[in-house]
Amino acid sequence: MIRHPEFLPGSVWLAGAGPGDPALLTIAALHAIETAEAIVHDALVSPEILAVAPPETRLIPVGKRAGGLHTPQLVINETLIALARQGRRTLRLKGGDPFVFGRGGEECLALAAASIPFRVIPGISAGIGATSAAHLPITHRGLARSVAFATGEAGPDGAAVDFAALGRAADTLVLYMARGNIGRIAAALIEGGRPASDPLAFLLDATTPRERVVHTTIAAAAAVAATLPPAATLVVVGPVAAIGATLAHASPEPETARRAGLTG
Repeated sequence: MIRHPEFLPGSVWLAGAGPGDPALLTIAALHAIETAEAIVHDALVSPEILAVAPPETRLIPVGKRAGGLHTPQLVINETLIALARQGRRTLRLKGGDPFVFGRGGEECLALAAASIPFRVIPGISAGIGATSAAHLPITHRGLARSVAFATGEAGPDGAAVDFAALGRAADTLVLYMARGNIGRIAAALIEGGRPASDPLAFLLDATTPRERVVHTTIAAAAAVAATLPPAATLVVVGPVAAIGATLAHASPEPETARRAGLTG
């Protein structure tokens, strides 16, 4: 029998919602969604997961989309604190895992400073769960013995990842929030010695009915990105990206191949 901790009024739980498919929620995250009185959620949390919440649950979007809706982090922190002080069971629901490019650490620090009790529920990070579900192995014997996870966005101070160096350091790169800057990233990878012909895959709306995988190369990445529809996007760079197309084509499930653009 699974025993869940009590979700006390006036507390905040931070939970990872996984890559998008409700079936990939952890049991603990599902319990939190079904128990919370208010859910403060990211734009990356899929509609299918939000639909799991009871009808009376207050849903508060605080999305951050490149070039679109953007809720300042300070406002999110203040919202969580205010809801807790109202005595609500408050759930901060994030795509993937709260501590993998989810700013969960910042929110925990703010809650601790305000003396708000909190709990963290891990989730399946998109860099691992979404890639596996899409048949994109990020390590593969003989091809990739190392993998690096990085953000494609610059920080508040303007600092960005040194992609020229990172491209030399790891066989596979899994990039979050990189689509808008993929041209600059691709140029840096090539400058650092990465072959321009290296495979690259865009993974859109992973594990949802809208999932689509687009295979290309580092050299063509910027041009391909410009043709893609708006969607939550993960980028996988390296020889293993090409395996995804082969596995999707060989999959006994027609839906897998269709999402990869290999049939119909």
